[in-house]
Amino acid sequence: MLRYLAYTFAAIWLLHAFWPSVAHAQAAPAQVSQCQAIAETLPKATFARFTAAAATTAQASAGEVTISYLGHSTFLIETPGGVSIATDYNGLFRPSAPPTVATMNKAHSSHYTLTPDPAIRTVLHGWGDDGEPARHDVVVGDAYIRNVTTDIRSGAMTMEHDGNSIFIFEVAGLCIGHLGHLHHELDDSHYRQIGRLDVLMVPVDGGLTMGAESMSRVVSRLRAALILPMHRRGPPINAFLDMFGDDFDKSFATETSVKVSLRSLPSKPLIYILQGV
Repeated sequence: MLRYLAYTFAAIWLLHAFWPSVAHAQAAPAQVSQCQAIAETLPKATFARFTAAAATTAQASAGEVTISYLGHSTFLIETPGGVSIATDYNGLFRPSAPPTVATMNKAHSSHYTLTPDPAIRTVLHGWGDDGEPARHDVVVGDAYIRNVTTDIRSGAMTMEHDGNSIFIFEVAGLCIGHLGHLHHELDDSHYRQIGRLDVLMVPVDGGLTMGAESMSRVVSRLRAALILPMHRRGPPINAFLDMFGDDFDKSFATETSVKVSLRSLPSKPLIYILQGV
């Protein structure tokens, strides 16, 4: 019933957004996040993702996205349209060819570089370069990329506001989120901005970001279909997996990559540990 209401509210919202009017005709249309359309109507919902049955024909035929784990917090996301995105790019864990897009965070030098490969067309910092929070709303090929800022620890037990970004990649009908170097639990405003996630990349270091219990609460609230651990340093991966009960499946991959589409998303949330994590 809750999901039915969510779809109904989302349809009303989209109808209003695109209904012809003078204001809409005069202004250039802004990019609309399909990942936010449902979650904003029900801000406290903990399960606001589409199933394959809810996918439109166009979305379902959009193709597969390949996600490869390169190391630390760096994944390579390859879209059906040929765009490649490296997350938390630091110049050390490089794909075979320069990515089209590189996102970065600055909690540690292992999450960014100030001298990226000049062949990278688009570099997105997760922190503001002008004293203001980073605000990204970018379309690159068939990928729409946006961010939600969070705070990071900054010495002497102080917090730097908006020092980290959760990047969301919307491609082939999928909503893919990378938590970056998340240092605190999220509040309702963060969840509203993030919206639904189908794929979630989550740090599982057990303390450099957040403890396993705190991180598990974030994962449970976001309720993505496919959860990809990363940034594992210190405790074994089971310390993170043990935080989840039978309502989550767990599996160890035999490869460093996974192909995913709206139709192939697991019906039950799956924590999938790629090789190398």
